[in-house]
Amino acid sequence: MDFLLEHIGIVGIIVAVIAILAIIASGYVKAPPDKAYIISGIGKKARVVIGKASIKIPFFERMDKLDLSLMSVDVKTASAVPTADYINIMVDAVVNVKVSLDEKGIDLAQQNFLNKDKVYIIGVAREVLEGNMREIVGTMELRDMVSNRQQFADRVKENAAPDLAKMGLDVVSFNVQNFTDSQGVIDNLGIDNISKIQKDASIAKANAERDVAVAQAEADKQANDAKIAASLEIAQKNNDLAIKQAELKKISDIKRAEADAAYRIQEEEQRKQIEITTANANIARQEKEVELETQKIAIQERRLDAEIKKQAEAKKFEQQQMADADLYTRQKEAEAKKYEDIQNAEAELAVKQKEAEALYYMAEQTAKAEKARAEAAKFAAEQEAEGIRAKGLAEAEAVKAKALAEAEGLDKKAEAMQKMQEAAVLQMYFEKLPEIAKAVAEPLTNIDSITMYGDGNTTKLVSDITTSTTQISNGLLDGMGVSLKDLMGSILTGRAIGAGINASNNAEEAAQEAVKETVLAGTTNE
Repeated sequence: MDFLLEHIGIVGIIVAVIAILAIIASGYVKAPPDKAYIISGIGKKARVVIGKASIKIPFFERMDKLDLSLMSVDVKTASAVPTADYINIMVDAVVNVKVSLDEKGIDLAQQNFLNKDKVYIIGVAREVLEGNMREIVGTMELRDMVSNRQQFADRVKENAAPDLAKMGLDVVSFNVQNFTDSQGVIDNLGIDNISKIQKDASIAKANAERDVAVAQAEADKQANDAKIAASLEIAQKNNDLAIKQAELKKISDIKRAEADAAYRIQEEEQRKQIEITTANANIARQEKEVELETQKIAIQERRLDAEIKKQAEAKKFEQQQMADADLYTRQKEAEAKKYEDIQNAEAELAVKQKEAEALYYMAEQTAKAEKARAEAAKFAAEQEAEGIRAKGLAEAEAVKAKALAEAEGLDKKAEAMQKMQEAAVLQMYFEKLPEIAKAVAEPLTNIDSITMYGDGNTTKLVSDITTSTTQISNGLLDGMGVSLKDLMGSILTGRAIGAGINASNNAEEAAQEAVKETVLAGTTNE
């Protein structure tokens, strides 16, 4: 009996320890990096848990949540706002805000947004940002806002930051999506810029065409001057050549006349000599006929030799003079022709160079004009693409935020349903456990007395009853498709606690009481 009571006491202690561990496990919390768990209740200041684990003391402390993730706020002016130059416009912007992570920011955010969802926080931030944006619009001119969106965004951000900081929020980014007006003033500003660009391009093209025409005229003038100069120089050279040819002919004629005169003088001299010789021969004829005949032959031979020699020399000199004159004439003609060809080639080269320079200048000016038009078109396309991209990013962020919120809600719902299902199974099990124990022990009540021999038989009897009860309860759990070990694991990790713990305590006490009464009523130990 004492052993049984001791065994029952140990079971109670084990159950108490399990209950204490379950209570401690229920107080274990682990915060993700994008949420702050605020644990309050003990101490003057609440504990903030971000991205780490902590213990919450049950019944004495409570835990609240604060969302730290980035929140996208679509800020639009509800109505047209007049600018500094009195033009009514509508402004559309996307602002990203989040809870400040410093100590002061966390404290302010606790007071304003504890356990609040993103929709509420975004709504509050939107009102503050819209008011500050309307205020900045009234201090700037339309042209400045459209041409420098970043300056406008920075001014709104600087103006709104102190107001949001008082709530515990920081502005991460501020992007202006669009400026619109009902009078079409913004469109007219673009048309004015386009007209200005077209005007500048037209002026540049006209200047280029003018410069090309001037360069072409200058090239034509220079080419014509070069051609006239070449013609004049050729004529001068031809004139010089004719004069030189006349001088050479004069010299040739003089030389020819001198040669003819010398020939006639020589001929007369020869004739005189012949006559003298003939006279002498006639005088000497009488003296010596043989000597006369010999002298006649000798004289005749000398005369013939002289005539042939003089004629040959004269003819040779004439031919030499004619050849020299002809050679000099051909040389001068060749030099004149060469000089003329060189001047023509240089003139033609100068004309082609001027034409090439004029064409190059024209192509360069045309390329500059085309480049200016291309840059203007590129700038307009980039601005349009930037607006489309920013709008697409904003829409994508909105869709993403909505999808994340829906997914988180579904996860929480599924987790709650799982907890309810486990708790219901556990409650059913512990409600049936006393009836199972009673049914196992009930046959013993029909026995008047049980006589058992030997020590430890009572313990064995209780063990058999407990084993039967365990087998029946395990069969019940197997029939329901549930593992008792998994259910107890759920208890230790904080799930399915509420009704399951109460049912477990009641079932254990009822089972123990039933076994105790049955055994004590129907057994004796001998």
